Amino acid sequence: MQNNRRSFLKKLGLAGAASAVVPEVFASDDLPQVSILTRKSAFQTNDVIRIALIGAGIMGSQDLNTALQHENVEVVAVCDLFQGRLETAKEKWGNHLYTTMDYKEVLKRKDIDAVIIGTPDHWHKQISIDALNAGKHVYCEKPMVHSVKEGHEVINAWKKSGKVFIIGSQGISSLGNEKAKELLAAGAIGDLNYAEGFWARHSPEGAWQYAIPNNASEQNVAWNRYISNTQSRPYDPLRFFRWRNYLDYGTGMSGDLFVHLFTSLHFITDSYGPDKISAMGGLRYWKDGREVPDVLLGMFQYPDSEQHPGFNLSLRCNFVDGTSGSTYLKVVGSKGSMDVKWDEVVVKSNLQAVSDDPFLEQQAKLNQASDDRKRILPPREMIYKVEQGYKGAHYDHFGKFFTAIREGGSVVEDPVFGFRAAAPALLCNDSYFQDKFISWDPVNMKLI
Repeated sequence: MQNNRRSFLKKLGLAGAASAVVPEVFASDDLPQVSILTRKSAFQTNDVIRIALIGAGIMGSQDLNTALQHENVEVVAVCDLFQGRLETAKEKWGNHLYTTMDYKEVLKRKDIDAVIIGTPDHWHKQISIDALNAGKHVYCEKPMVHSVKEGHEVINAWKKSGKVFIIGSQGISSLGNEKAKELLAAGAIGDLNYAEGFWARHSPEGAWQYAIPNNASEQNVAWNRYISNTQSRPYDPLRFFRWRNYLDYGTGMSGDLFVHLFTSLHFITDSYGPDKISAMGGLRYWKDGREVPDVLLGMFQYPDSEQHPGFNLSLRCNFVDGTSGSTYLKVVGSKGSMDVKWDEVVVKSNLQAVSDDPFLEQQAKLNQASDDRKRILPPREMIYKVEQGYKGAHYDHFGKFFTAIREGGSVVEDPVFGFRAAAPALLCNDSYFQDKFISWDPVNMKLI
């Protein structure tokens, strides 16, 4: 009996897990059980790493602030195409900073070990390649590239460089993602068959209506450099400061947000990605001249593979959401489901689906023998939460980056992984604008 029960708990991923508190048995009033997730491994902190920020906007600045929370990390230089941000950078991070509007001047410096690339998406590929060729380690914000045709260029430059390259889709380093991966592998929800994700926003800033500085002008914005790899246009502050709304510079809802969900899902399942992609949507509310939809629905077919059985994925994004504003990823299997967030995982089990377990069968016999006794069942719902004071996925992501640099190691979200997460997101846009299904080879990472 005890061995059978232990087997059942192991199937739920509750036995032998270092970060889990294993419940015994629970009564039929069955409240959700809670286990605390902890980060036990320490990041290497020896050797000073000197970094530069290229692109000091909202995300780039957040990245640098997080990076500097780590010991023995110093910022040497900041590059941006708006003079106002360079002045702010010195106020934030010190007058010692070298500042420039030309990223190539940053890459020439011998006192810089690594760069953070927080530019608009249309500059990710070229700056990444140039940085690798200059012998710098790279932290590049997602998506890694602006179009699928750029992916292999970055991968080849990285392989040739021997440097650490990590993509900034930070959820992959979260305790929530790590626990979900462990639980799926342990059989907590049975065989995977479906997943869905949702990302909702409603506020102007959340819908990319970013504030435009009052002092911004053609005189202090390097506009021609900004558009030098795209179509020539007159200076337009909307296209510079609200770049996500325009296809020349951004990658829409899918490249900004779906890519996070792909990253988490692929990490949890070890998947290479889907082989069929389709999308629908529309511009429903934010009719401000943007070129991309504010409601987007994506459908993705994942083929049978060595890593997982075939399954379907549904992703939704809504910038017109007047209700929840929620974000989640749900992974569904034959025996239950997991709601996955960066700081929490909720496992819901279907008791009937696992009723072939000897422990459950014995419990059923006991329940049938005496209707008046209190039923004893394993938990229908198990909640895993991060410990209080946990510094978060963003902090851990940089910790893994810096440790890999110091130890000559590797990271999970390297350019191959990053491209496999970016490609279906970018192809979702192609499906929407071309109004057709897209076929993709997730193993060889190429269009069919």
